[in-house]
Amino acid sequence: MTQNSRFSCPPVAGRLFIARHGETVFNAAKRLQGDHLHTPLTRAGFAQADAMGAALADVLGTRPALSLWASDTGRALQTLAVITEHLQLDWHDAVPDPRLVEIGMGSWGGRYYADVIAEVGPVIDAPEMLLKPAPDGENYAAIADRVSDWLRAHACDTDDKLIIMHGISSRVLRGVLLGLPPHPVFGAPVAAGLPQGSVVMIADGREEIVVTGTGGGHA
Repeated sequence: MTQNSRFSCPPVAGRLFIARHGETVFNAAKRLQGDHLHTPLTRAGFAQADAMGAALADVLGTRPALSLWASDTGRALQTLAVITEHLQLDWHDAVPDPRLVEIGMGSWGGRYYADVIAEVGPVIDAPEMLLKPAPDGENYAAIADRVSDWLRAHACDTDDKLIIMHGISSRVLRGVLLGLPPHPVFGAPVAAGLPQGSVVMIADGREEIVVTGTGGGHA
């Protein structure tokens, strides 16, 4: 099996609206959060979620036929709660799935960027702004495997989906959906980065930006 076929996914019916959660207290403090479960949104993060909800309501209207999915982290579920108010959908219908979580940062998780950089050097691969995996953390191929597994599990679904994710894991999911080749350094498909509070729509292998967020931040 080639590396390209490893990350290939069957055609996905319906539209996928993939959103990156709003700014969190870890983002504001410049800490690596990775797969930490509970890092709440800041006021800026709630404002970004409001903007995403308003943009999606403009595209989809109220009470759209849309299934709701999210990483099982607090920040993703908080973001979804605000968006569903705009769409007049029931947050309780959402399905949290750990396959949608952020890159696991191992012993770097929860630490300040500055402290980790002082020990090991740069942890952001510029200019693409990709986090370097921690020695005891998760690599990009592992992220691609789990998001591809999620896609295969829902390949036969015909509904539109809203998926609330994270900076790195959403880039890998988008890369898989768009059929991008594996990144030459990180060994998995990775789409271009977008700010926190952004939403894209992917349908028939093509991507369209619904809203570009105002946040920054890494994983």
